[in-house]
Amino acid sequence: MPTRREPTARQLRLAVELRKLREAAGLTARQAASMLGVSNVQISQIEAGLSGVSEQRLRRLASHYACTDEELVDALVEMATDRTRGWWEEYRELLPTPFLDLAELDHHATFQQDVAILYVPGLLQTEDYARAVFSSRIPELTDEELELRVRHRLTRQGRATFPHEIVIHESALRIRVGDRAATRSQLVRLLEISEADRITLRVIPFDLDGFARASSTMTYIGGPVRKLDTVARDAPHGAFLIDSEAQLGAYRTRFRKVEAVSLDPDRSRVFIHRLTKEL
Repeated sequence: MPTRREPTARQLRLAVELRKLREAAGLTARQAASMLGVSNVQISQIEAGLSGVSEQRLRRLASHYACTDEELVDALVEMATDRTRGWWEEYRELLPTPFLDLAELDHHATFQQDVAILYVPGLLQTEDYARAVFSSRIPELTDEELELRVRHRLTRQGRATFPHEIVIHESALRIRVGDRAATRSQLVRLLEISEADRITLRVIPFDLDGFARASSTMTYIGGPVRKLDTVARDAPHGAFLIDSEAQLGAYRTRFRKVEAVSLDPDRSRVFIHRLTKEL
């Protein structure tokens, strides 16, 4: 297979999982190459996401690695053989790579869980709210860059069909990212979205105990099997992805604890409705 210049997040994740399986089997890259009848360079390229791997070779590798998790192997095969050219590809070289990575993760997600502290999650933002968020970035964006980001975000929203659980702290509901009208419109939008069957929206008020457990924003994205889940975290330089099993387990626990101290969906809607009346 030809060498890739810039592998996608999904291709890199496949590469990481294959390396994890090899290391768990206690094999070196040289030994894996010998078992597969290829060069060391080919194994290195596969494990760096720079080269693809066929279904036959992937299943042979899994067998050599004594991997008995059939669901995981089938999911890895799907990742290796998927030729989807998603809508986000039209933004390649127009937007930073993390924007494309998030859209690709959305496309393959089985569910998503968000904890939001300062901003309403991107998939729930109104156009005015999203524009205000991107307008606050430093260094400032050009008009073209701003509109590209807003259009990309709105397209992501329109494509999302997975079950989505969101816990939003009161601070994110009260902070006026834009003006009063934009803030009120965003709250009304949240009330509308919360009625959707696939959406579960909860709120953590300022006066509720247990806030320390919700001290940081997170987006947990479900994969085809649990081992292929991903956590996306925001950082000044852009979003970064977390996929180690230990950390995924910690974030699953964090979400459960945050959810436990939040208001239930009905009380959350009442709370948001009250905030709209204050604006």
